[in-house]
Amino acid sequence: MDETRASEPTPMQNRTMVERKSDQELVVTRTFDAPARTMFEAWTKPELFMRWWAPKSTGMFLRSCEMDVRVGGRYRLVFGHDASNPDEFFGRYIEVTPHSRLVWTNDEGGDGGPITTVTFEEKGGKTLLVMHELYPSKEALDAAGTGAADAMGETFEQLDELLVTLGASVRR
Repeated sequence: MDETRASEPTPMQNRTMVERKSDQELVVTRTFDAPARTMFEAWTKPELFMRWWAPKSTGMFLRSCEMDVRVGGRYRLVFGHDASNPDEFFGRYIEVTPHSRLVWTNDEGGDGGPITTVTFEEKGGKTLLVMHELYPSKEALDAAGTGAADAMGETFEQLDELLVTLGASVRR
């Protein structure tokens, strides 16, 4: 039996969809087999976030992660292959609604950075995640491209793996 075909239904059910909705909007959606509470924790606890956020295929990893997840709180993510050439992403949280919604700025790009909104909608123990990025202009979205959003497929697969581990640790 072809192993690839046998495993197709699961990835198809939880496929990451990336769609440019307008000249300024990019939307990424995916359903996860986990409750919204667990999903929210994976997005807001640095020790969990660091385990899944950076796509492993790039060879980069999250060197540090600071998150003060509250309205007005700040975050700073430092990526890199090595300490001599890090990439930093930072901003502040605009909205924080436990287990259902996070909104933050992406200030590393100056005024050209998007506002990111992530929602978690739970139904039957599964959670629909919608990540919406609103850019200040068409030019800002064009300059950003879809590379980071396209990498979310791999990143979300890593999140799936973490959620399995977390699910196993909370089930007795």
